This record gives sequence, C-alpha cells and structure tokens, in this order.
Amino acid sequence: MRVLVCTLAVGAVGFAQPGGDQQAFEKIRAEGLERSHAPEMFEHLAIDIGPRLTASPAHKRAAEYMRDRLAAFGLSNARLEPWHFGRGWTLEKLDAEMTAPRYLPLIAYADGWSASTAGAITGTPVVTAGKTPDEIAAMGAALKGAIVMTQPAMAAFVRKDRPNPTDPGYQPNSAAYATSVGQRPVRAGEETPQQRAQKMAEALRAAGAAAILKPSAGEHGTVFVTGRDQGPGAVPSVTMAAEQYNMILDLIARHVPVTLRLEVRTAFHDQDGGNAYNVVAELPGADPAVADEVVMIGGHLDSWHTGEGATDNADGATTVAEAMRILKASGLRPRRTIRVALWGGEEQGLLGSKAWVAAHLEGDANRAAREKFDVYYNIDNGTGPIYGFYLQQMPAVQPLFDRWLEPLRALGARRNTLEPIGSTDHLSFINAGVPGFNPIQSYVNYDIRTHHTNMDTVERLQEKDIQQAAVAMAWFAYESAMADAKIPRPAR
Repeated sequence: MRVLVCTLAVGAVGFAQPGGDQQAFEKIRAEGLERSHAPEMFEHLAIDIGPRLTASPAHKRAAEYMRDRLAAFGLSNARLEPWHFGRGWTLEKLDAEMTAPRYLPLIAYADGWSASTAGAITGTPVVTAGKTPDEIAAMGAALKGAIVMTQPAMAAFVRKDRPNPTDPGYQPNSAAYATSVGQRPVRAGEETPQQRAQKMAEALRAAGAAAILKPSAGEHGTVFVTGRDQGPGAVPSVTMAAEQYNMILDLIARHVPVTLRLEVRTAFHDQDGGNAYNVVAELPGADPAVADEVVMIGGHLDSWHTGEGATDNADGATTVAEAMRILKASGLRPRRTIRVALWGGEEQGLLGSKAWVAAHLEGDANRAAREKFDVYYNIDNGTGPIYGFYLQQMPAVQPLFDRWLEPLRALGARRNTLEPIGSTDHLSFINAGVPGFNPIQSYVNYDIRTHHTNMDTVERLQEKDIQQAAVAMAWFAYESAMADAKIPRPAR
C-alpha cells in the first residue's frame, strides 16, 4: 500500500470545556482513532475506483459503495438521490507524441467531455495564440483538419499555495485569494474568461479544426485538467504539460519543422437519463423536542478524471462517512438528527448541493424544513488534519466554535478564524439562508500540485489525518446536535 498509515495515540486528555461533554468526546476520540474504518473507505474510493467524474460509471459505483457502507454502519435511510446533470463521460484512449524533428512522448490529457478525434491525426500544428475569433475565421483552410495550439507560451505558472490562517505570521484575509471569496466580481457587460474561451472554441469548430491543444499552468509535469460538455460537434480538446507546450512553440518560432501525432477516444454516457447522484443518510435525533431539527455534514464525492481524486475529495468524503460511523458506533444519542451527504457535481459548479438545497430547503414549499435546519459542515479545500473552521464572518458563533475546538487541540487543532472561504458546497447552504462552514486544513502542495491535477494521488496525504478530521467533524456535529439552541443564521 502506498499510503503512509499512522495511528494517533489515544490517551486520557484533560480539558476545560464549560458545557462540554468530556465523556462523549473520549468515546468519539477512541472510536475514531482506535477502530477507524477510514483507510478501507479511502483506499477503495481512490485506488480501487479511482477518479470519479460526475455522472460517469465510476462516480455511480462510488455513490453505490458509499451508500452501502453507510447502511452497513447502521445509519437510517441510506439512499441515492438523483438530480439532473447531463451526459457522463469517460476517456478511453489518448496518444500524444511529437514525431519530428525528434521523437518525444507528450504528457497530455483530454479535457473533461472532450469529443474524440477522427482517428489518429498527424501534422504540423497551427498556432492561433493571440488571434481574435474573426482572425481565426479568416485563416480558413489552414485550420481545417489541423491540431491547433490556441495559447501563447505558459509563463504564469501556479507557484503559490494559499496561506493557512492558523500559521504563525499569517496575514489576515490573505487565504481567500484562491477561492471565490477573493475573486473580483465580473462587471455588468464584461466578458468572462469562460465566454471568451467559448467564442474561440466556436470559431475553431466553424473552421473545421481537428483538435485544440493548450498548456497547463502547472510545473514539473503537473497538468491541471478540467473541462465542460461543449455539445455535439465540439472540437476535441487536450491540455498538456506546459514545458513541452512551450518547447513546441519555441521550435515553431525558430522555423524548425514540427510534426505531432494525436489521438483521443472518449465515450459519453446517458443511460440514467442524464442523472447524477447524491448519497444521503441519517442518524435520527433522540430528543422528541428537537429530533426534527437537522445538523448536516458533507463533502463532494466526485472528482476530475486524472490522478485518483485522492485529496479532492476522496479524503473529505471518507471523513464525513467515518464521522457518521463514529457517532453511531459510539452509542451516543444526539438530540437532533445528524445527516450526511456526499455530493456529485461539485467540480462543475456545486451542482449536486445546489440541487439538494433547491429540492429540500429553498422556497415557500420548504419553509418548515428550512426553519428546522440547524447547520451544515462541509469538508473540501485542502488536505491533512482539521486546524479549525472558517467562520464566514459570523462573530456570533466564535465563542461556541472556540469552545468546541478546545478538546481537539490535543489532536492538532489550532484556532478558528472569522474569515470566509468559498468555492465549495457550504455556499449552497449559505445562499439558502442557513449557516454553512468549512474547516481550515493544510494547503501545502495543494494549489500548486494536486488540486484538479494528474498528481492528485494517494501519496499526497496520510490516513492518520483523515482519522483526526473524522473525529473533529463528528465532534462538531455532535456538539451542534446537543446544543441548547440552533446555530445563528447568517446575515443576508
């Protein structure tokens, strides 16, 4: 096994936690660290199943596996909840080579939902970097049947991980740059990068280009690969290692004849009528007065299609499933119901959690359910142990969260921060008017190496960290379920 496995020592931990339940914490801690099921779940997701692109057969297998595990743990009503997504997709073959002026195999991956090439394409690449859609249209026959290099040489490499708010010397509000929280909103009438790319893709489709080739922003063979369904007739699209892409552009600029050979074979899937799936299960509340109020934990099960989807987000999906197992196996009886969800479609825009929230929390028809909903804890964006939580600029929850974090300090927790974080599924809940939070974890080699890349593999993390995170998530869910009152609502 390639994953480093280490079990945290379990001993008596004394802590002062007014209002807390030390005996309950010790049960959660011992169950999570001495009898963990996290390794088997994580390894099955990341190694046996591998990448889990939304609506692909692999994602469906992963959803069914996790549903069955949650049921086997004794949770109630473990189920798949379908929601409409569109076509699934798998990559069946990709060959990418430079055959002249010398032979070189190329590090390249088809973008998600890329079409297939018409067999193997061999030829001199055509460079359209910097051209407008009108200029591309004017190139006419030069593009028909060609491999087209659409971007200039890559110079803006991803060379910085986001900072950790719990590190010494952290500069306040500097972690958000890598998430939607820190992005400048698009001004009215301003063209987005996605819209510009769409116009370029349509111009190349009209010109009859055979394939699009573009560079990754990663270094050292790290290839960031995403993608979207461009519909029937789209031009096959491939992302390759930036250093090799730049090398080919250098050869062309020096008038050295270059020949590439490229073949992409993909398959689309719509056997389920365009459905994708969320996995949901519950631990029913034991107090009749508040059993219909819901504390929820979750993370996304889907991933992109290269690597193993280990850090994004097999570790997070394992964490919340293991947290539910811990709560059930510990024999604790939380007052409120605790629900777990494993989302699909997070990578395509939080689509699975948005669909669930729309069906169960939003609108007049769901007013009663929304009023009974307590809090949602998500886990994504990072690896390693839980150091604390982003409090989404809600100072009212800080004293409570700080108190709950105290016993976790013996397991590596540090502090909570009032700062917000975006770009993951807790936003679906906040947008519906209920509180949602995501933990602070480690970002070392996350943004630069594993996030949406071919390097997202099991070597990047340690299972002891998943065990710690599961204990932390179980503890926060339990304390929320036992509290005298629900978590305050976010400001709207």
